[in-house]
Amino acid sequence: MFVVIRFRVPETEQVEFAVRLAAAVEVLGRQKGFVKAQTGRNVDDPELLALTLEFVNVGSYRRALSPYEVKLTAVPLLSLAIDEPTAYEDLATDRTELLPQQ
Repeated sequence: MFVVIRFRVPETEQVEFAVRLAAAVEVLGRQKGFVKAQTGRNVDDPELLALTLEFVNVGSYRRALSPYEVKLTAVPLLSLAIDEPTAYEDLATDRTELLPQQ
C-alpha cells in the first residue's frame, strides 16, 4: 500500500520544512513494514509538496504511526498536510494494468 501526503508550503519556508520532513521520513523508515519514501515538488505549483510512503500493508502503516518517536517527530508534521484521504491500496503491480477489470 502507498500513502500520498500533500503539503502547501510557502517557498520561503521550504528549507525549514525539508529538515522536518527528512526527520519524519527517517523515523518512519525505521518502522516495521516500511518499504520506501519519496518527496517531490509540483512542477506547476512550487508551493505544493508531496510525500509518498510505501508500506507492506495498511496494518504496517497504521502501526508505524504509533511509536512515541513517530508521534513526537512525524505526526506534528503530518498534521500540516492538506486534509484529504492519503492511504491507497496498490491495484496493479504491472504498469500495463492501471485499474482492475470490472
